[in-house]
Amino acid sequence: MRTKLTPIIFYGVTFISMIAFIRASRRWPELIQHISKSEELDPSFDFKLKKKCNITLLLVLVLAILEHIFSIRSAYSAAQICYPDTGFYEGFVRYLYPWVFDFLPYSAALGMVTQFLNIQSHFIWNFTDLFVICMSYYLTSRLDLVNKKLLPAQGKYLPEIFWRTTRETYCRATKLVRKVDEIINGILFISFANNLFFVCVQLFNTFDDSVDMVGLCYNYSERRTKPVGSEPVIYLLFSLGFLISRSIAVSLIASQVNLASTVPAPILYDVPSAVYCVEVQRFLEQVNGDNVALTGLQFFSVTRGLLLSVAGTIVTYELVMVQFNQAPASDSFTEKIVENNISTIETFYNYS
Repeated sequence: MRTKLTPIIFYGVTFISMIAFIRASRRWPELIQHISKSEELDPSFDFKLKKKCNITLLLVLVLAILEHIFSIRSAYSAAQICYPDTGFYEGFVRYLYPWVFDFLPYSAALGMVTQFLNIQSHFIWNFTDLFVICMSYYLTSRLDLVNKKLLPAQGKYLPEIFWRTTRETYCRATKLVRKVDEIINGILFISFANNLFFVCVQLFNTFDDSVDMVGLCYNYSERRTKPVGSEPVIYLLFSLGFLISRSIAVSLIASQVNLASTVPAPILYDVPSAVYCVEVQRFLEQVNGDNVALTGLQFFSVTRGLLLSVAGTIVTYELVMVQFNQAPASDSFTEKIVENNISTIETFYNYS
């Protein structure tokens, strides 16, 4: 059942991601106008922003290509055993896309179409996380613009006008965060849900029979148990490491928005009593009373603590699934004990 549902969920989530991006694109001109007005009032020259985005894009896409290559190598080695009587390409696509060719007759054209859709789906899957990361970089840089003004002012005697202009700049930055979140919170929700599901799936595969290279032929009617080499192990371990690393990166980088919004608080607490004024008090109440963070459809806010919550959820899921996976063996062991007890009782009565 897990093997049947995984591709359905993968392509279903990809389709939902496309819809979320289309909905965001309709409001993108509105967001660009808002950003343009904010940039005019508070010009920012963060030259590192473009560099960080480019490096992240290059790194993730290279790792995603490697994962896809390992996936193809694993599927090819398994297809040689699962479909030995078919041609190279036919066996490959039949093994890789059984949810298509179990219901439709094979053709080379259909195989190419499925491969094209698979590549596009993997690109969208990785692009969703990259989009969240790059938007988080930008929002963090806008909040850091305020923090750079405040950090040199810590403990100094500054006039009220400084605190008022800084507070207004902070207000515009937090308003920008809410505006961006309003448009992309659906994409962020899909990103976190997708990563959580596939990390759980790949972790469960490590406890299942995928690592020891058995049970790799899933045609839903039988499971062959011939070893196919080290390719499935390499793919599984690389994919698991890539998924966990990418999920952690998305969580930590997106949580930087919330972390940057809390930086002004200790600086405001350190304002000398002689220059403490209403503007400082308003600024401090706004920092402490407002939760500035990206959200997933307002269901959760992306903070540092969210990463630990997700990790706890994954561990709980894996423990439950391992117990369920071992339940049949426990049941058979119990049945053997009962049978032995019954035979012992029968022997005892016969002896009596």
